[in-house]
Amino acid sequence: MAASIPSSEGDDDFAEAHDINVTPFIDVILVLLIIFMVAAPISTVDLPIDLPTASATPQKKPDKPIYVSIKADLSLAVGEAQVARADLVRRIGEEAGEAKDRRIYLRADKTAAYGELMAVLELIKGAGYSKIALVALEAGKGQAATGGQP
Repeated sequence: MAASIPSSEGDDDFAEAHDINVTPFIDVILVLLIIFMVAAPISTVDLPIDLPTASATPQKKPDKPIYVSIKADLSLAVGEAQVARADLVRRIGEEAGEAKDRRIYLRADKTAAYGELMAVLELIKGAGYSKIALVALEAGKGQAATGGQP
């Protein structure tokens, strides 16, 4: 049985590796990806509204948009919470705080009457909110698009 004794000159076979171990980094990125994939659908409004289509170019959404929705049965909602017509302005005020210049996104089911849409629009404008965007589906793509203020 033969054994070799390493020399003291430093040519041993165990050279130091200077590579970065990226496995923990990849694990963290995958966990973050899963968290965002689960959290993204939760952060959207899930009211079943059949939006009409529009060919307007989509606008950039703010961090926390305020959605006012008119459903097919003409009931109103702010975000996902049902709201009576008399409490609509108060509820928008709670969402917007003191900022009357926040953009309000108005969504209406395409079966809702135009007069109903205009009545809600006038109610919001009468409360001092002048930045109101109408929400529709982008033509041919099935994604929501917002137009400018009326």
